[in-house]
Amino acid sequence: MKKVLTLNNIAAVGLSRFPAAQYEVSSAITDPNAIILRSYNMHAMEIPASVEAIGRAGAGVNNIPIDVLSRRGVPVFNAPGANANAVKELVIAGLLIAARNICDARDYVRGLGLAGDELNKAVEAGKKQFVGFELPGRTLGVIGLGAVGVHVANAALSLGMKVVGFDPGITVRSAWQLSSGVEQLETIEQLFKDVDAVSVHVPLIGQTKNLIKKDQLAMMRKGGVLINFSRGGVVDAAAVIAALDSGALHAYVCDFPTPELIANDKVIALPHLGASTAEAEDNCAIMVVDNVRDYLENGNVRFSVNFPQTVMPRTDAFRITLANANVPNMVGQISTCLADAGLNIEDLLNKSMGELAYTLVDLDGEVPDATLDALRGIDGVLALRYLGKFLS
Repeated sequence: MKKVLTLNNIAAVGLSRFPAAQYEVSSAITDPNAIILRSYNMHAMEIPASVEAIGRAGAGVNNIPIDVLSRRGVPVFNAPGANANAVKELVIAGLLIAARNICDARDYVRGLGLAGDELNKAVEAGKKQFVGFELPGRTLGVIGLGAVGVHVANAALSLGMKVVGFDPGITVRSAWQLSSGVEQLETIEQLFKDVDAVSVHVPLIGQTKNLIKKDQLAMMRKGGVLINFSRGGVVDAAAVIAALDSGALHAYVCDFPTPELIANDKVIALPHLGASTAEAEDNCAIMVVDNVRDYLENGNVRFSVNFPQTVMPRTDAFRITLANANVPNMVGQISTCLADAGLNIEDLLNKSMGELAYTLVDLDGEVPDATLDALRGIDGVLALRYLGKFLS
């Protein structure tokens, strides 16, 4: 019986994909094989030694100690793209809200306190304050062309906007999904030049901290709109406030309120609504549960942020999995150890990602405990799992 600890409320449609006969799923488990969470901050948490996998029912993983888990040989799964439509819709809504001054106009009407002819006159007189602009013919820059960025770029094109994008690490999958009408640029500086709006869709890592700052904002057309439903730290908030105050920026729409941003009338700050739809929560839960379960049962790795994509179909062989340092001769040492035990390798798949490598090995016979101990003793092996014989 596998045990799964939940640290947040996870959509039931996802958790139900753990078969009750094989899995115990609860928020009160002390020795879990896996942990499923959303926004829970794991950095101060003592993660049990029993944990074999972490699943984040969402895209961002800043709340998870990735480096610590990598050193332990524990994969962290997320759900990229499962909430892409929800975020895309919010970005388009943000563009429209900013372009048509909808929040200010709503506040104006709510504050009138009038009725009848007086209300009608005030409405007609006041609407001149909220003249906006239309999106067709305007240029949107999209930074980050992953699942969300591609959805946003394609949707903006369908609204009649010109769209330019920047992502030096765009995947083949994203490239296939991106409309040919999106012009891909080589640098962020090229993107910011002469755009009317920018939407950012990148993770918050060392290289993206304050990615958008004073110099980039100065390149935009005056009165532009900046949209950030990615992470607060990718934008230099002080530079944005200065640009808003000077009139260089018309509006900043974001999902990450701070006291300084809330105090600025030109900021439209929302309470982290990017993936807050029932559909997105269901999709994220289903995706991450399926991938965690496939790892626990078969050792396959799909959509992990710290392990390489490694998928090998199961046969009736006996399977072991090894997470190890990405150093020379590791596969050779593993093969030698198995050969010394008289075991024949029926299939083997080794993949690497940075400093970490992951190996799946299918064998023709039961693996003795002594052999498993010998494998664990190889210098550089971080974690070994023996999955035994595949039961179809």
